[in-house]
Amino acid sequence: MIAVIETGGKQYLVKEGDVLKVEKLNKAPGEAVEFEALLKAEGEKVEIGTPKLGAKVTAEIVEDGRSKKVEVVKYKSKSRYLKRTGHRQHFTSIKITKIV
Repeated sequence: MIAVIETGGKQYLVKEGDVLKVEKLNKAPGEAVEFEALLKAEGEKVEIGTPKLGAKVTAEIVEDGRSKKVEVVKYKSKSRYLKRTGHRQHFTSIKITKIV
């Protein structure tokens, strides 16, 4: 069974047992979190919500962390202008436990 969930302004296609990184959630590792499914499919049977189904997707928070640094460079030629900054995005890693 697969489902589509939405969190952090993004949509994810998930199935039971998947581990994925999503935008930071304000929960501690080990806690359970629920998402509403936008779409649910099992074999040939597909259910699409308008915009959401009553189906719930349960996940367990595995860890919180920060991704690799993304370097931002601003440069203008012939004017000796160079500016470098970096950014590390926070994420939460979740494991899908059940699709109901």
